[in-house]
Amino acid sequence: MASQRRQMMQSHQSWTDDLPLCQMCGVGTAPNCTYGPDGKDTQSHPNEDGHFRGEEGCFLYGVFNGFDGSRVSSFVSQCLTAELLLGQLKSTHTDSDVRRILSQAFDVVEKSYFETIGDALAEKATIISQLPEGVSFHQLSPQSQKLSERLKDLEQEVSGGATAVVALIHNNKLYIANVGTNRALLCKSTSDGQNQVIQIGRPHTTENEDELQRLAGLGLDVSGLRQAALIAGQSSTRRIGDYRVKYNYTDIDLLSAAKNKPIIAEPEIQASQSLEGVTGFLLLMSEGLIKALESAHGPEQANQEMVAMVAAELAQQGSLEAVAQSVVERVKRLHHDVYASGRQRASHCSRHEDMTLLIRTLNYTLADGALTPTQGGRIYPVSVPYSNCPSSTSKTSVTLSLVMPSQGGTLTNGTNTASTLEEGTPTHTPGQSPTTTLHSTNNQTTQSSSSSSGDGGSLFSQAVQPDETGRVPPYVDFTQFYRLWGSLLLL
Repeated sequence: MASQRRQMMQSHQSWTDDLPLCQMCGVGTAPNCTYGPDGKDTQSHPNEDGHFRGEEGCFLYGVFNGFDGSRVSSFVSQCLTAELLLGQLKSTHTDSDVRRILSQAFDVVEKSYFETIGDALAEKATIISQLPEGVSFHQLSPQSQKLSERLKDLEQEVSGGATAVVALIHNNKLYIANVGTNRALLCKSTSDGQNQVIQIGRPHTTENEDELQRLAGLGLDVSGLRQAALIAGQSSTRRIGDYRVKYNYTDIDLLSAAKNKPIIAEPEIQASQSLEGVTGFLLLMSEGLIKALESAHGPEQANQEMVAMVAAELAQQGSLEAVAQSVVERVKRLHHDVYASGRQRASHCSRHEDMTLLIRTLNYTLADGALTPTQGGRIYPVSVPYSNCPSSTSKTSVTLSLVMPSQGGTLTNGTNTASTLEEGTPTHTPGQSPTTTLHSTNNQTTQSSSSSSGDGGSLFSQAVQPDETGRVPPYVDFTQFYRLWGSLLLL
């Protein structure tokens, strides 16, 4: 019976294995790790994230954050592809048609998953009815002990779930469907060479007022949900799978008063965005990647920092796969440097979860692949407009940290070009952004850096050209320093 269930869960693979993978996309991953007292990393469980990137008449991408195992994330990555890339979407479909098909696909996928564990749930119920209540394991008969061990295996087999963020590009329009706590960012280059960063959708947590209103309508105590933050061990109020909170929610104190299923798999689908004439890139990120960056740098500018790192790697590398992996490794290193060494060692944040980043370029030209920032470089700030809402029209400016190559060469981002000045990557304390000043005027917030040349000009005012020996002049005059140092040596 167990082998039949496994075959059923894998049956969708044959439907999707032959679908072509999108070549305008790259994925980077890193497993979870826990920091020991000596600062060393230890992986605590197999990677539970999943992703897909297919094209068949349209483009479909997804990142899934699994929990309590990878069964659900693996199943969804296969089944959702089959539900959307096997002719279901036509060029004649309107926006409302696409949104309906997307929503139906999530519903079918979850029902299909629960069908695969139906036999296990039935066997589990049968065993529970056969075991005596209130008897410890050691007091059970040998036969009952075997049933108890089997019950544990079944519980493990049917547990787990996943959150999902899915991007669909159809008729040159972008649709984002979100269930849970993953994130989608759209970075668009503007006509003046700057980058506009848009977070599409909001996480489904107890900090989301719309979600709290939905749960309150089901009869749940909002203040209790806010205080608890976690529901059955997870922060998400929407998730795929997790049968315990879907079918046994009345046994969970926080959810027991609900009139209907409070934890749902219904996606929130944002209004489509036209990609006509858009140059930039789309990012899909798992919750583990978001949390790792936010805990290392603070949540205020995590979106901007992520886009900055991606832009820097795109300017230096010729492979999207290498770009995505380099960014994930940089986030991993930032988190490690803050929490696995020095004053913050393990006591504040002793671990990070699995991390996945999917990058899809939009009319974006890659570099030839020179020096990568992960091989050494320094972060310098560049001011760009930022909006965290697709419908926002405000001109809010923030500082992105672009990684400059550590030796020879320049990095161009829009109209900003800068020569390399120093090696080394500055460190940041938790919750602190690598910016230095903050100004607020007329409801517009502008962040700017105090890093400037000696005459007060911007570091990015012009690119310094090397001389005939290949050297560039220093941007700081050390004549006075050497004179004083020499006088001290004579004393």
